[in-house]
Amino acid sequence: MTYRVIQWATGGVGRAAIEGVASHPELELVGVWVHSQEKVGKDAGDIVGCAALGVKATNDMDELLALDADCVLYSPIMADRDEVIRILESGKNIVTPLNWFYRGGRDWGDVEKACLKGGVTLHGTGIHPGGITERFPLMISALSREVTHVRAEEWSDIRTYGAPFVIGEIMMFGKTPDEARGSSMAQMMGDGFCQSIDMVAAEMGFDLDEEKKTTHEVSAAAKPIDSPIGVIEPGRVAAQRFCWQGLVRGEPVISVRTNWFMGEDGFESGWSFGPGGERFEVEVEGDPSSLVTFKRLHPESIEAGLKRNPGIVATAVHGVSAIPAVCRAEPGIKSYLDLPLVSGRAAPGLSRGRR
Repeated sequence: MTYRVIQWATGGVGRAAIEGVASHPELELVGVWVHSQEKVGKDAGDIVGCAALGVKATNDMDELLALDADCVLYSPIMADRDEVIRILESGKNIVTPLNWFYRGGRDWGDVEKACLKGGVTLHGTGIHPGGITERFPLMISALSREVTHVRAEEWSDIRTYGAPFVIGEIMMFGKTPDEARGSSMAQMMGDGFCQSIDMVAAEMGFDLDEEKKTTHEVSAAAKPIDSPIGVIEPGRVAAQRFCWQGLVRGEPVISVRTNWFMGEDGFESGWSFGPGGERFEVEVEGDPSSLVTFKRLHPESIEAGLKRNPGIVATAVHGVSAIPAVCRAEPGIKSYLDLPLVSGRAAPGLSRGRR
């Protein structure tokens, strides 16, 4: 069966998702929503940089919602809850890397109601959160008994993230330490990461305290650092570390951490990638303990990352891979725990019926 897909937004994730949909044997691209007027009317292939795909981009929401489509891969910079509800009520499933990883005790009644009204499913994917922070820790934890701590952690060079406005005005790199500490980043990102913590805790049986612990540390540049937002002068923020923890009687049992660096050096003492370089790690402490390191999800160079960042591509493909399972699921908000195992697909020349 072929599922008809609309790609919603064409930033880094959206462009990679279009490529993923176009190459997936069970999917067909039928619509593309764009934010900027200059992209309206362009073929999706032109936006991605590949051969024409025969699908013209539009910013007309009503036009897209009138299409006969099975699923929307929803990936703007920020989720618009009212927009999500309209899409669901129109009878289209949604896969998104932006939110809705795990409901827990959160008030998602309006979104659930929209799912039931449209007879469709909403599923949150992603990579961090949305994979590294809950899907893979849960899988790895099956190898251990009497687990005492679960950790998911990222080390990334932010110079390879091709979104200067986000880097400077949302992530607050290049600002003063006080400005960065006063930003809403910890709260904004914490919603997703705390969903991951709650999913791991619920599935593994941790009896978490009601309150989670959040920390945000910053490092100022010790020397001028070149960056996508210009030179970061000494005293301005060049590295940040966020950490969210689920506690049992005040002691951490689940930790999720991001380490973001603008470059490889020039930071205050104690701040570095360490010998492991850019990576994701998942660690489970129990009997036995295990440590898994994910490599090659970061680009080989700044130039390569600005052109095509593997972490961004992985985020997109994770969502694309989930579309068939989401379209087959019962209506409602579904997490990884509610869906069957999701996998990628063989390359065309290696798959059945495509030799």
